[in-house]
Amino acid sequence: MAENRESSKLTNDERNQVAQWLLQRSSNDKLQYGASMEAATLFKVSRRTIWCIWKSVAAQQALGQPIQLKSMKKGSTHNDRYVIDASKVKSLSVLQRSSIRVMACNLGVSKSLVGVWVKDKKLRAHTNAIKPFLTPQNKISRLRWSLRQLGSINKEGFIKFQTMFNTIHIDEKWFYLTKSKDRYYLMPGEADPYRACKSKRYIPKIMFTSAIARPIIDSQGKVIFDGKMEIFPFTYEEAAQRNSKNRPAGTMEVKAIPNITQNVIRDSMINKVCNFSLCYQNLVTNSSLSHFIFNSQMIPYFKSKWPSFASKNIFIQQDNAKPHIKVDDLEFLAVPRADGFNIQLLCQPANSPDTNVNDLGFFRAIQSLKDQKPANEVGELIKNVQETYNDYPPQKINHVFLTLQCCYQEIMKAKGDNNYKIPYMNKERLERIGMLPDAISISQQLFNESMEFLEGNNHADTTNVTDGFEEDYQQNMTDILEGLTHVNIN
Repeated sequence: MAENRESSKLTNDERNQVAQWLLQRSSNDKLQYGASMEAATLFKVSRRTIWCIWKSVAAQQALGQPIQLKSMKKGSTHNDRYVIDASKVKSLSVLQRSSIRVMACNLGVSKSLVGVWVKDKKLRAHTNAIKPFLTPQNKISRLRWSLRQLGSINKEGFIKFQTMFNTIHIDEKWFYLTKSKDRYYLMPGEADPYRACKSKRYIPKIMFTSAIARPIIDSQGKVIFDGKMEIFPFTYEEAAQRNSKNRPAGTMEVKAIPNITQNVIRDSMINKVCNFSLCYQNLVTNSSLSHFIFNSQMIPYFKSKWPSFASKNIFIQQDNAKPHIKVDDLEFLAVPRADGFNIQLLCQPANSPDTNVNDLGFFRAIQSLKDQKPANEVGELIKNVQETYNDYPPQKINHVFLTLQCCYQEIMKAKGDNNYKIPYMNKERLERIGMLPDAISISQQLFNESMEFLEGNNHADTTNVTDGFEEDYQQNMTDILEGLTHVNIN
């Protein structure tokens, strides 16, 4: 008997190796004396196995076939076990298909079998998110807004969206000091991390306002303008009134503004730095917050960071949250037109977070990156958020703006509805090969269908739905191209 092998069965590759070895030690279709014993010792199988292989080799040689050996064992198959009843699966409600365990119980099969179906792509996992409810008027507004983002017609007859280089998207988001529940991957003997707080319902948090414009990147991939205007925390500083184990009395502490009102938003855009203790006194004594000013100032930041060669006709897009100031706010209108700038406020359609770059993808990206940095106090949280914001690649921001244009295209196809899937563009590959477009194009047919839909809903002013934007688009592109020429960039 041969020595024991790890497996008593030969693979097809091993069988063919044995066959080639035997052919080298054969003459006139006969094995040399002692070849079978030598082969059995070398390949650690029995002599009977060697003779069976040689018999198969001789049979294929007699028929003039190429030597190719395969195992004759078919094994046990259970094809009936893997047949999925599509009608039975579809008869279950989505709640009865919320997990592998629940679905296996309702189908009367094992959890492992449902897992096999998922692995074999007979079932697909789907994460479902609740979307804002849209009224018919909301859908009309979304469709009109999408049409107003169109720019010029290219040579092929397609209509391109505006490049959006003169639009700043602003929005607010709460960032928490930590998550109440998190997942980590540890070594088998590693101790579990210990986290504790007084109440999971009151984890410290800070509201930030993010302002993002579209980056300007030349054909060589060089970033001329990163598009990151600023991210502003809604905080104030106050002196500690008592001693504690963490700091002595009088230490200045950063605290979150408890109530964000329209006056806070207005002052954050317009006014300059003030005394924090005075601001806190106003916060306590004045419920209207009419004179509250916090340290960040949006409009001065925008003006200081805006490229000198770009158009100074700037649109600031915001959502319809109640604390936001109105587009015709008199105090705001007096400030943006100084220094040659013409800054206008725009309110995006109601219930439409998919029309704002921040909500569409930017907030989720910096949230994920922020969670990778530890923070034990509010000051560290602010630092982590600002560092993540500043370190985020401009190329990724540019990708989100293209995704925004894809959403506008899908809104047109859905006649203003939000029940659509964002199309996949493979933007990173297009960017590597130098074929990433600066704007998405739609067909003339889609444009005509959208306009007909608006006319059919008794919106007589559809003929002027894109008026005014073509001129702004062309002027903005002219300013950018002239600026790039001045800085010697193609």
